[in-house]
Amino acid sequence: MRFGQCDYISVVFLCKSILLLLNAANFVAIVILSRGNCGLSGCITRYLISMNVTDLLVIITAVILNRISGIYFPGSFLSITPLCSLSIALTYAARVSSVWLTVMFTFDRFVAICCQKLKIKYCTEKTAAVVIGTVCVLGCLTNIPWYFIHEPIYVVDNVPWYCRLKDIRYTSLFWTAYDWFDRLLTPCAPFLLILLFNALTVRHILAASRARRRLRTDKGRENQTDPEMESRRKSIISLFTISGSFILLWMTYVIQFLHVRITDDYNIKSFSDPKFILQESGNMLQLLSSCTNTFIYAAIQKKFREELKNALHCPMKHITEIIIPRK
Repeated sequence: MRFGQCDYISVVFLCKSILLLLNAANFVAIVILSRGNCGLSGCITRYLISMNVTDLLVIITAVILNRISGIYFPGSFLSITPLCSLSIALTYAARVSSVWLTVMFTFDRFVAICCQKLKIKYCTEKTAAVVIGTVCVLGCLTNIPWYFIHEPIYVVDNVPWYCRLKDIRYTSLFWTAYDWFDRLLTPCAPFLLILLFNALTVRHILAASRARRRLRTDKGRENQTDPEMESRRKSIISLFTISGSFILLWMTYVIQFLHVRITDDYNIKSFSDPKFILQESGNMLQLLSSCTNTFIYAAIQKKFREELKNALHCPMKHITEIIIPRK
C-alpha cells in the first residue's frame, strides 16, 4: 500500500478536525510567541516557536501535500513521482524534527530545574538556536533515503506518476535496518528519553520541595505563598502536559509498528481490515500530536491566553468599526 492512502472517513476527520481547526491555531501560536509578551524566557520561547513551526510543517506536508492532494486533486502536478517522493521525504523530516524538538525542550527544562551549574551555560537563547538548527538539519539528512525508495505506478508520455514502495523495501537488509533505525529514532528513543528526563525532574523537585518546606517551617513561613515553588509548579505542568500528550498520541503508532514486526504480517485486505484501522488510527493520532501544543499553552499559560484574546479582539474591533461607524 502506498503512503497516504486512506478511506474517506479518515480523510474527512483529518481535514475537517485537524487541518481547519488546529492548523490555523499553530500559526496563531507562532505569531503570539514571536511577539515575546508571554512572560517566557528567550530560551523557552525559541523552543516553543520551533516546535510550532515544525508541527505546522508536518500538517502542510502530511495532510495538504500528501493526503488532500492525492484524494481531492488526483493527477495534479503534485502526483508526479519526483514531487510525490519529495513530499513524503519532507513529511518524515518534519515529523522527526518535531518529535526531537520536543525531546530537547524536555531536556532543556530538566537542565534548568535539576542542573543549576549547567543551566547558566546551556539554557540560553544562543544554545537553543544551535540545538534547534542541529535537530532540523539532522532531521532532514536522516530522512533523505525516503526519497529514493519510491517508484512510479505508471508512466505516461515519459512522465512518471504517483508513488509506491519498491519491492526492495521488504527484501533488502539495508532497508530493513533503516526501517528499524527510523522507528527507533522516532518515536521509540524519544519515548524513553522523555520518560527518563521527566522522572529525574520529578525526583529532584520532590526532594527540593521537601527541603524548602522544612526550611520555611523552621522560619514560621509555612502558610505564606512561595513564588519559587509556584513557578516550579507551572513549569512542571507545562512540561508534563506537552510531553505527556506526545506519549499518549504516539502510543497507537508504536503499538502498530511492534505488532507488524512481531507478526511479520504486512498484508492489508481491505479498508475494514483491523490492521488498516490500527495503522490509520496511529497515523491520525501522531498527526494530531502536531496540533495540540497551542491548546496546551492556552490552558496553562495565563499571559498566552491574554495575548490570544488581544489578537482576536483587535481585528474584531476594526471590523465592527467599519461595519458600524461611530457617530
